[in-house]
Amino acid sequence: MALRFGIEEEYFVVDPVSRAVVPRAAAVVRRAGGTLGDRASTELIAFLAEAKTSPCDDLDKLTEQIHAMRAAMAAAAEAEGVRLAATGTPVLGELVPPPIAAGGRYADSLATYRALDDEQCIASCHVHVEMPDLDHAVRVSNHLRPWLPTLLALAANSPYWAGRDTGHVCWRVMAWARWPVAGPPPFFRSTAHYEELVAALLGCGALMDAGTIFWDVRPSSRFPTLEVRLGDVALTADEAALFAALVRGLAQTALGDVEAGRPAPDPAPELLRAAYWLAARYGLAGDGVDVCTGRPARFADLARAMMARAAPALRDNGDLARVRTGLRSLLTRGTGADRQRAAYRDRERLADVVDAALLRP
Repeated sequence: MALRFGIEEEYFVVDPVSRAVVPRAAAVVRRAGGTLGDRASTELIAFLAEAKTSPCDDLDKLTEQIHAMRAAMAAAAEAEGVRLAATGTPVLGELVPPPIAAGGRYADSLATYRALDDEQCIASCHVHVEMPDLDHAVRVSNHLRPWLPTLLALAANSPYWAGRDTGHVCWRVMAWARWPVAGPPPFFRSTAHYEELVAALLGCGALMDAGTIFWDVRPSSRFPTLEVRLGDVALTADEAALFAALVRGLAQTALGDVEAGRPAPDPAPELLRAAYWLAARYGLAGDGVDVCTGRPARFADLARAMMARAAPALRDNGDLARVRTGLRSLLTRGTGADRQRAAYRDRERLADVVDAALLRP
């Protein structure tokens, strides 16, 4: 049976003339709420607006929701005299320190994390996949760990930061890695081990609460889901849906492994860290490492292996042909990061990069 899934996306609010980020997210969210209700929300930084889908079990329905959600957010932004850009980092603007959105939780975050919040200008895509319970979510997390660098390379869409090319295809993950609880999750020996570790992190003050567990895969603190949160916001709605379908396929495959009692691979944290950097630096077209063997491997080949791993679940869900076609397109046309750089090369104008990432009503 297909697992229910959904996504959350963050977008940068930009000025339509300068294309620099502007702190107008609250106004956009208020207006979008007339269509999306509480599925539109603000984020920590006043440059960022967030939207989320409802849970569904069908990729066609999810794709329709993402298109409709993006159109509603774009229309709200235009009505407020601004635009929304789907980039993992802001291409233009004065960023440090950014304006913090109103709210007690955001004030508490700033008081706790200080300069980390000052440089927290990133926009991501979070995929939620329904899980039977916490025990299954923790064990599925273990099985997903080896694929995280490859998913990161596939979703890369953040080469620019405040007017410069960072030399990375995913600068967002480099900025994110400084947080005390972030990046690939540990290998959990059991659900008790997960709960003990979270309790220790809460007890020492590294976490404000369960909502600040920022591992790239985590059991959600709000929903009965496993949340995969390592991807940049996708350049297009169809690519967001592709990413979500692939994540669901991998999670469904892992759930089968858990229920069959198959052990999860446990790659060395040092290899995972190196693979993350290689993915963020070079992306889908670059060289990486197979974290299970330690041998060099191109991310394109790892992506094909990931696709093969998820193929039976994708076929069961009716998603195989679409995901296979979408992956082939990314390998041919390039990721969002590649296409951002292509937009710049035409006239060497960063404004063109922003325009290529704008959401349309």
